[in-house]
Amino acid sequence: MNKKRICVYCSSSNYLPEKFYTLGEELGIKLAKNGYNMVYGGTTVGMMGVIANNALKNGAEVTGVIPERIMEFGLEHPELAKMVVTKDMRERKATMEKLSDAFIAAPGGFGTFEEVFEILVAKQLNYHNKPIIFLNFDNFYSYMLKMFDKVYENKFAKEDMKQLYYVAATVDEIFEYLKNYKPVDYVMKY
Repeated sequence: MNKKRICVYCSSSNYLPEKFYTLGEELGIKLAKNGYNMVYGGTTVGMMGVIANNALKNGAEVTGVIPERIMEFGLEHPELAKMVVTKDMRERKATMEKLSDAFIAAPGGFGTFEEVFEILVAKQLNYHNKPIIFLNFDNFYSYMLKMFDKVYENKFAKEDMKQLYYVAATVDEIFEYLKNYKPVDYVMKY
């Protein structure tokens, strides 16, 4: 049986506080130990590289999806089971969605936000019914979640949309949620 693949969106920065790299180590180890393979942005840098390295060391198959422009910087991970090179970020996101059975948004910057919001809207419009998890380590996503509350409060989205994603405070919560995940009934946006 093929292992399920989790797409991890996260930071590619090498300048983060150490606690985020420690989180990346834990996530990579536990992803592999819980029997999952990984899909991610394909580089060696930042949390991306830390998570991938720890997943690899612990037996996960890791697939990278990297745009040509980032390949030009020489940041691609040399030890992956598979590297998919895309022409741009749009193709990268579509490829990651197709290859993945679940999505985790670990702490990250603008690219992470853009990736997870696109996958969230795709679920909202019923293009997929895969789990989406925000890893709210150290309250990283708390301000964003308050913004979501404003969206619900002002009727820009129905409160039912909360069931499209899960917020985990710890890495262990992610895998507990995935173990018990039941696809959500389609929530009509309109």
